Amino acid sequence: MASERGTVHVVGAGLAGLSAALRLAEAGERVVLHEAANHAGGRCRSYEDRELGRRIDNGNHLLFSANRAALDFLTAIGARDSLIEQAEPVFPYLDLATGARFTLRPNAGRIPWWLFSTRRRVPGSRLRDYAVLWRLMRATRRDTVTALAPADGPVYRALVEPLSVAVLNTAPEEGSAWLLGRMLGLSFAKGGQDCRALIVREGLSESFIEPALRRLATLGVETRFGTRLRSLALEGVRAKSLQFNAATIALGPADRVVLAVPAPVAASLLPDLAAPIEMRAIVNAHYRLKRPYLPANGVPFLALLGGTAHWVFFRGDVASVTVSAADALADEPAEALAPRLWADVAAAMGEPKAPLPAWRIVKEKQATFAQTPAQIARRPAAAGRLDNLWLAGDWTDTGLPATIEGAIRSGATAAALAAGVSAVPGRRTAAASAPKAGSFASFMTPQPALDVVGAATASN
Repeated sequence: MASERGTVHVVGAGLAGLSAALRLAEAGERVVLHEAANHAGGRCRSYEDRELGRRIDNGNHLLFSANRAALDFLTAIGARDSLIEQAEPVFPYLDLATGARFTLRPNAGRIPWWLFSTRRRVPGSRLRDYAVLWRLMRATRRDTVTALAPADGPVYRALVEPLSVAVLNTAPEEGSAWLLGRMLGLSFAKGGQDCRALIVREGLSESFIEPALRRLATLGVETRFGTRLRSLALEGVRAKSLQFNAATIALGPADRVVLAVPAPVAASLLPDLAAPIEMRAIVNAHYRLKRPYLPANGVPFLALLGGTAHWVFFRGDVASVTVSAADALADEPAEALAPRLWADVAAAMGEPKAPLPAWRIVKEKQATFAQTPAQIARRPAAAGRLDNLWLAGDWTDTGLPATIEGAIRSGATAAALAAGVSAVPGRRTAAASAPKAGSFASFMTPQPALDVVGAATASN
């Protein structure tokens, strides 16, 4: 009986926490979900922007069809149809330096015959140039991207560098080749069917967060917002109580905890925890257009080379830009960034002289941990020395980059471990099958909690 097994307290209602709470509740556990903010979603949510007069996401995200955990999560909460899914893998590019446009078109099957077609691969590339992808897939945990992929040539510029920056949120000179190789091996290497892009139809909250909260409510999960965990009382190999801002919860012999909070918070609560400590920034810009816009090819996103922005997404009359590994931009004034990034958007729309519209700049200087060999070595496992506490979060040792897929997988792993613990203190039963870290990580790095640093309304 769930009552005999006590309560599982899931601390943190980001994707990792929501994933853990869902798995536990579906397994019949009594679950209480605690969230410090007044909303769920953490680094993956939508909000109403007053300056733009539009509901926007706090960052841009691309999922791939290989994101099994993310897609299973959406199916479980009844939101699978909330994504727009490509029928075939198509990735349009614009080279801002030359004005050239091209499209990368992997074929559906596992045999990569698309590499033999000059119309499908990177312009100017040769078949032998793609051997770099094989080297990356055979990388060790000590290798950096540029150690295996020299920083020159069209394949590096159009494929390796953009993927490294987008997936790792870390420059290729220091980024982990092993993590990038994992992404390649679990997507492109499996054929185009596993790297078809999916984007949310309305917004991140409408796809991932609101349906999850509704599903958890039907499963009897109690969600408590505005409850910040201040400290943990430990005794031996167990957590004995949770000190929140308003109350202390004593943990009974059968109570358990899934700690699904950011790495710095987890490290402050568990002083002996080794966790990633270096962080990297992301900058996003949102523009309200004069009218709804969709590229002629019907693909609502575009990869940008040779400019400041890395990706631009179009949804109705809002254009959104992402700059990953953006430490160099994070300290620049929003008033300087807005026109600079708008120039890239205007070029993508074929209107280079279009005036600056209403805009919003969103920065986060600690968006994800730096996914370098040194920092991935600090990622902790879900299970540590405490018998009744497990970790979840994209910063834990998922075997995947710090992405949507990694966050959801981490929650499922922690839930499986927590559900496999006996009601007898100090004794573990055979844990439920934890999902294997294996399916490809989300193409775009999940964005952090909002740090709105600038907005302006410009005349149209």
